[in-house]
Amino acid sequence: MRVDILSLFPGYFKGPFDESIIKIAQEKGIVEILLWNIRDFTKDAIHRRVDDRPYGGGPGMVMMAQPVVDAIRHVKNAKSRVVYLSPQGQVLTAKKCRELSLESHLIFLCGHYEGIDQRALDLEVDEEISIGSYVLTNGCLPAIVLLDGIVRLIPGVLGHALSAVEDSFEKGILDCPHYTRPVDFEGKKIPEVLLSGHHKEIARWRQEKAFEKTQTNRPDLCGA
Repeated sequence: MRVDILSLFPGYFKGPFDESIIKIAQEKGIVEILLWNIRDFTKDAIHRRVDDRPYGGGPGMVMMAQPVVDAIRHVKNAKSRVVYLSPQGQVLTAKKCRELSLESHLIFLCGHYEGIDQRALDLEVDEEISIGSYVLTNGCLPAIVLLDGIVRLIPGVLGHALSAVEDSFEKGILDCPHYTRPVDFEGKKIPEVLLSGHHKEIARWRQEKAFEKTQTNRPDLCGA
């Protein structure tokens, strides 16, 4: 997979993409990430301006259509899917991450200021995605969240093929509690069933605990 990220702050991504799973995925050649500065595509060679006041009045600035459209078209091809990270988008889900993990080329457009001229979105964007019902200073962090959620689903990225399959939301509910050594930590012991070696009983216990966790923390997933 190739991912092109268009923003005003390409340096924002250097830390997260140079560590852990995403770094390894790049080293393996499973994913290629390219960072682009939208300012490089403005026709304002002197001030490199990419924003202006909104028509109709109101606070803040709006990113102009021209540099955004030109930046997208610079990296776009026939197989590209263009995603705009925006609070106005559909809320990100595990299903959407899995869907996007099947794409060969993704383009992430990061919002800034009060937003982007709607004409640029109408012309070039395939879908808008939000990571929650709140507003951040820009779309860079949502782009990192989205990419992290996608990359881990690509075959060969995680060490164990079942790791992603058994995570929260993959079966419609949250994950169950997990334990490791030692058996007794500050008086709290590992549930006996996990030490029993009875795989069917362990699977049943995990399912029950996962459902209990979901009822407590995310009753909306249980249909409540």
